[in-house]
Amino acid sequence: MPALVRAPCPLKNPDRPVLALGLEGSANKLGAGVIKHDTDGSSTVLSNVRHTYITPPGEGFQPRDTALHHREWALKVITESLAAASISVADIDCICYTKGPGMGAPLQSVALVARTLALLYDKPLVGVNHCVGHIEMGREITGARNPVVLYVSGGNTQVVAYSRQCYRIFGETLDIAVGNCLDRFARVINLSNNPSPGYNIEQEAKKGKRLLSLPYTTKGMDVSLSGILTAVEAYTQDKRFRSDGRPNSPEDQDIITPADLCFSLQENVFAMLVEITERAMAHIGSKEVLIVGGVGCNERLQEMMGIMSKERGGQVFATDERFCIDNGIMIAQAGLLSFRMGYETPVAKSTCTQRFRTDQVHVSWRA
Repeated sequence: MPALVRAPCPLKNPDRPVLALGLEGSANKLGAGVIKHDTDGSSTVLSNVRHTYITPPGEGFQPRDTALHHREWALKVITESLAAASISVADIDCICYTKGPGMGAPLQSVALVARTLALLYDKPLVGVNHCVGHIEMGREITGARNPVVLYVSGGNTQVVAYSRQCYRIFGETLDIAVGNCLDRFARVINLSNNPSPGYNIEQEAKKGKRLLSLPYTTKGMDVSLSGILTAVEAYTQDKRFRSDGRPNSPEDQDIITPADLCFSLQENVFAMLVEITERAMAHIGSKEVLIVGGVGCNERLQEMMGIMSKERGGQVFATDERFCIDNGIMIAQAGLLSFRMGYETPVAKSTCTQRFRTDQVHVSWRA
């Protein structure tokens, strides 16, 4: 559980607008955002600035290099965020930072920046669960009331639903996350990491024409993705595979292209995710699905989930890359909700952790 303590003056029903600065840096995105909660209960995004650490094709991002990127860009990103919001740090009511989960070194870099600002300007700190930040920002932007949440990102794959002031995990990946699966295959076929490997796999998949046989592994409410990654990688060693996607001769039409592999990988993985999400909907009787996390930007995933939801008489909610991909404003939103309930993180306990499960958070702001 996070090291949160009760503050002396809860702001559940503030008599003035309340502002929060959110800092996110759990992976290769460094984000800073400012959000305002008005006295009437409405929220306004004042700024949302982000900078991404991009590596060459075929390479992933290492913790040490990513942390260095965050330290180099922290001042510029925060300054731009405050300028876009037309405020100064002195106007902020609390500073929120990602406590976890995520990569250790980048998390530490951002926590250090948040702690420094809090001490310099005498502001309260609020440590935020990265996953809950995605959920609360998704709920705020889309207006979803009580949805089943499919949280899909580079480091996490979970089906979540709210109950009794906790986000309960109904199902999750048993090995690697869906974003990690897509990113690793993008490196195998040497796709660019700009703007992201997952986005480039999505664009490549749109050109795919052949659905290849791949493992489909759901185990109850959970999924396993390591096997399908191994299987799709094996196709790149097949004698029919052509990395340039072109046949050698008019007679040689039985080829496998990178587009076919991307298409097949997406279709199978997303079908697994739709299946376990539908089970959760049936279990809790919900007709709403909210997709959050970086992979939630994928239009094909949204389309497949929309088909399932429509057949059940329901609706799917999703956001665009501004709020799906890791960003500072989602940390500000979740942190401010907690702060308004009277919680803050003492500076002496403003640590971070690589493992921080979604269901460890006390969701005090929901009835």
